[in-house]
Amino acid sequence: MLKAVASLVEILDLEKLEEDLFRGTSPKVGWQRVFGGQVIGQALVAAQRTVVAERHVHSLHSYFLRPGDPEVPIVYQVDRIRDGGSFTTRRVVALQHGKAIFSMSASFQVPETGLDHYMPMPEVAPPESLPTERELAERYIDHAPENIRRYWQRERPIELRPTDLAHFISSEKLEPIQNVWLRTTGELPDDPAIQASVLAYASDMTLLDTSLYPHGRAAFDPKIQVASLDHAIWFHRPVRMEGWHLYTQDSPNSSGSRGFTRGNVYTRDGVLVASVAQEGLIRLRRD
Repeated sequence: MLKAVASLVEILDLEKLEEDLFRGTSPKVGWQRVFGGQVIGQALVAAQRTVVAERHVHSLHSYFLRPGDPEVPIVYQVDRIRDGGSFTTRRVVALQHGKAIFSMSASFQVPETGLDHYMPMPEVAPPESLPTERELAERYIDHAPENIRRYWQRERPIELRPTDLAHFISSEKLEPIQNVWLRTTGELPDDPAIQASVLAYASDMTLLDTSLYPHGRAAFDPKIQVASLDHAIWFHRPVRMEGWHLYTQDSPNSSGSRGFTRGNVYTRDGVLVASVAQEGLIRLRRD
């Protein structure tokens, strides 16, 4: 397992403080706030540890309430809302400095069979035909601002290969559509709860950017304040994040300094494993 993936698995391995009370930490990578996907993934792990292993997450709905402090541990408090015959519901609140920074409700279900269908995956270039992150960095890094150079030079647990690079190299106003191949850069444990938590972690990557495309903007633009506000995931089928997955994204609306984006996650062979929705802050900064 590569160092970055091993670090991610370690970050998701929460410390149990007391019954229904867990503590997580953040990687020391120089960020000013905790990455939203990390908080979603850790909260999902906390909830899963209060649920029998035979029940798997099928949906979660969350709100980001305050920026997370990467220098301080995050405490996750789980509320056992309901244990039913086939569904289990949990509520999780993440705490720092005595205040809630994040809240999530998640539902778990025993495996069942029934009616089955899904929308087909769009046709896009395969990941092998696209430049790697290292190749992209070598091509563009000398012309990028310092914060972007640091981002691309850091070893990360998730590899991304966008099918279109137009938004990286121009300020042209584009369609609010984005397709990105993603996978972990190393092997993960077989535990379905860890696999789902890694998907939750990765689902917060690139999503908000899509709502900026029609405006010729990017998430690193210093004239824009961007932050995730809420995040929902529906887990349709089991997932193995070591393999390539296509993350298709579209943004049907932006208004009120908020951008709304939807996403679907497909396996390499076109099976839909998860759907995502997020609204994020895209506020123009005052001079």
